[in-house]
Amino acid sequence: MLGAILGAPLIRHLNSQVQLRLFDFGVQGARAAVGMIAASMLSFIVFFFSVLLLTVQIASVNLSPRIIVRPFQSNVLKFSLGLFVFTFIFCVAVLGRLEDRVPELPVCLTILLSVASIATFLFVVEFVGKELRPVTVVARVAAEGLSVIRSVYPSRWSETRREVEPLQVEHVCRVFRHEGPPGVVVAFDVARLLRLAVRHQCIIELVPQAGDYVPALGVLYRIYGDGHAIRAKELRHTIVLGRERTMEQDPAFAFRIIVDIAEKALSPAINDPTTAVLAIDQIQFLLQEVGERDLSTGAVLSDGGQLRVLYRTPNWPDFVLLAVSEIRRYGGNSVQVMRRLRFMLERLMAHLPPARRPCLQQQLDLLHTSIEHSFVDPRDRGDAEIADAQGLGGATTYVDGVSDSSLSR
Repeated sequence: MLGAILGAPLIRHLNSQVQLRLFDFGVQGARAAVGMIAASMLSFIVFFFSVLLLTVQIASVNLSPRIIVRPFQSNVLKFSLGLFVFTFIFCVAVLGRLEDRVPELPVCLTILLSVASIATFLFVVEFVGKELRPVTVVARVAAEGLSVIRSVYPSRWSETRREVEPLQVEHVCRVFRHEGPPGVVVAFDVARLLRLAVRHQCIIELVPQAGDYVPALGVLYRIYGDGHAIRAKELRHTIVLGRERTMEQDPAFAFRIIVDIAEKALSPAINDPTTAVLAIDQIQFLLQEVGERDLSTGAVLSDGGQLRVLYRTPNWPDFVLLAVSEIRRYGGNSVQVMRRLRFMLERLMAHLPPARRPCLQQQLDLLHTSIEHSFVDPRDRGDAEIADAQGLGGATTYVDGVSDSSLSR
């Protein structure tokens, strides 16, 4: 809006210098054309917002409410809406200056902007349709989750790494509670906490982990050792609370969103197991990455090797339980989902370090039990017990990448 208001006088000044003769409009014709475009653009903007809100609402019902904010964060939509509003305000500015002579350049620019707006609208319709497809949503969430996993767990798994011994901390010196409205831990500043702990020669423990809900007067920090001089204001500046979880420092939230999409697809109202299989594809990808990472984070040492900051992060059992248990429960009657889950668990067990296998084996045993309870006919149980990369991908099965289709035939 500001650009259109400031740009209109500049275009008029440029028109007086150029003296363009293109459309050769009369005053009445130019006024009718620009007025029609301005009125159409206002209706167009209202219509576009209505369609966008309705589309996002439908997608949130069919996928997950956690994805509502994503389309509105798109730079494509922001640019498109900016173009529509710019065109409308510029048309109004041109219309107000149509008096005894026709400014050819502003009128020409108005027509070109209306054509560009129509073309942009057609592009945005296709863009939103593709962006809200289940496969696109889960792939983008998985990509963001991968980035967060690598930032929270920067080190790779090493068979030669030493087990972290239980940390011995001193008695609690002070407890800081949350003063303010309740919220969810969105992010915290580890570097600033470390500087505070080093300056005051103490240990600072962040009690809730990223994604936890903190009620009013809930415990935020515990201070161990000599931390009497730390002020509550200093600690408040190290943490951000919001209304809902984000993936900024919460790697488990990516799993949560994808699992929610799978559960919604498996609900009786939607009954779309293929979308659940698409979600499992991305879950396997993320679990593979988590399983190859060193998850022993949460203890920050100073340059002298002294423990200074403690915080909690999800561990391997947390990720496996979150990724598998609910999908196994809600997809227990789907042969497609059972086969895809088995394939995921068996491949993870084959490729991840041995220390990761007990949790996976437990879920594999529970999967077998679910199949036994859900399928009465032995033939159905036999079909559901097969590991299949596509859920129902045909008679060909794969063992460590080697096809045994000839054996099946």
